[in-house]
Amino acid sequence: MLAACLLAALGMSSRALSQGVTTSSKRGLVYVPSDKHPDDDSIWDSPTSDLTWYYNYQSTPSDSYSNSSKLQFVPMLFGASDSSSNSDPSFLEDVTAQIKAGADIKYVLAFNEPDGQDNGGSSVPADLAAQTWIKEIEPLRKLGVKLGAPAVTGAPNGFTWLENFFKECDGNCTVDFIPVHWYGNFEGLAGHLGQVRGTYPNKTIWVTEFANNDVSLAESEGFYNSSTQYFDRLE
Repeated sequence: MLAACLLAALGMSSRALSQGVTTSSKRGLVYVPSDKHPDDDSIWDSPTSDLTWYYNYQSTPSDSYSNSSKLQFVPMLFGASDSSSNSDPSFLEDVTAQIKAGADIKYVLAFNEPDGQDNGGSSVPADLAAQTWIKEIEPLRKLGVKLGAPAVTGAPNGFTWLENFFKECDGNCTVDFIPVHWYGNFEGLAGHLGQVRGTYPNKTIWVTEFANNDVSLAESEGFYNSSTQYFDRLE
């Protein structure tokens, strides 16, 4: 999990701001504001930024952007618990309340790396994820919200977990798009996207975490530029 990462949603549109900056619904951000670097908040929401949406691994907006009209918030149900002792509002209640209060919520994300335990994985069994989805996420479709599949890791077991999830859903989980996570080089990313697109050919793909970690700054910049140019060529 990264504190800040530029993202892409494939197969979406672009528009131009009055300042002459071209924005794109492919351009999003995963970002958790930090007290150590408060000035970073304004970078992502500046008039010259081409970003249009963000998520923060939570069901409610970050305080820094709670009044932002530019960055559309995408809530996430990070994990799931089979405990009945939790007195906090449910994800469904939380998102529904925001929509009723006037929030423009068009998409939601679910279960951050449920097949992983390290580096921020939520480690949720497929059967529990399916039960939680049917209860907390599926009803949001009635409010016009589009639903992102669980965001599995880029490892081979991610495909297995997602396959098991859909089996446990037994036709009761409707997915509008497939989030993708990838950590590695560009060639690996392109190959992984090809495999995801081949497995789910009729679904939009959102790349919601990606990086070539543990490389030099120059290599990281090259990876980012190659990746975003590739994403922009995809429909």
